[in-house]
Amino acid sequence: MYEIARRHLGKVVAGAAMAVTGTAVAVAISLPGSAGADDTPGGRGALGAGAAGTAAGTAGAVGASSGLQGGEGGEGGEGAQSAGTAPPPATVAPAAAEGRKGVGSDPLTDDELSRAETLALTPPGAAAQQNVEGGRGPQHLGTDLADPLPGDGTRRAEVRLYDYGRDELITRTVNLDTGKVEKSASQRGVQPSAHPEELREALELILASPLGKGVKEDYRDATGKALTSTTQLWFNGDLYRTYREANVPAQLSRCGEHRCVRLVTKVLNGAWIDTRNLIVDLSARTVTRVG
Repeated sequence: MYEIARRHLGKVVAGAAMAVTGTAVAVAISLPGSAGADDTPGGRGALGAGAAGTAAGTAGAVGASSGLQGGEGGEGGEGAQSAGTAPPPATVAPAAAEGRKGVGSDPLTDDELSRAETLALTPPGAAAQQNVEGGRGPQHLGTDLADPLPGDGTRRAEVRLYDYGRDELITRTVNLDTGKVEKSASQRGVQPSAHPEELREALELILASPLGKGVKEDYRDATGKALTSTTQLWFNGDLYRTYREANVPAQLSRCGEHRCVRLVTKVLNGAWIDTRNLIVDLSARTVTRVG
């Protein structure tokens, strides 16, 4: 029994030795010719050590050779960034300077917008009209490029104004070449979107109203400071349209004929303050709570 075990152990040891020798020969045969001709420390010397029969040494020589080749490739790439170097910052080309006059269907320039508004307010009747604050002259709502006339390349502007004294929308068409008001029309019951100046005046009326007390309290709770000016709030909003509402208080029944707005407000870079239930009638200069 002992003799059988001894012979079996001898066969296992001999088989293992043959396997190691075969692996070393296979690795040596599979190496590319350039690796064997390499005179660097990672080349022929490493293969000489691998001849002693260690496959690990052979693999290390191949790894060193690959690393060297990778380094040479990196140096050859002129556009490659060195390790740890950030790319240069991007640059933005400056916008082309805007001319005083646009061409064709180009949007109105700042100069054209200012000139159109001035020309639209020129007629003598403008002095008798009122803006949102009750001052002289109509309230400017907006200015757009007018549709061109067939076969006429002249640029015209359509200026929308609102007369709070008569609750009328006024539309005037201005010829930007001749400087003349070519057309003027008035309408009642037509309410374009609110202008930022109107929204600011609505907020002023809320803060001056007894109903603005809650807004001021909410502001103090959020900031620990007193609310004394509209500049302390971000605000936006638009017209209050009665046909969208289920229940319209009697005080707001003329909205549509009158110019009424609803605001959303928030602390600058802070919390929202709910003012959606406060409707401002800019024509009557009143504030009404709804809901």
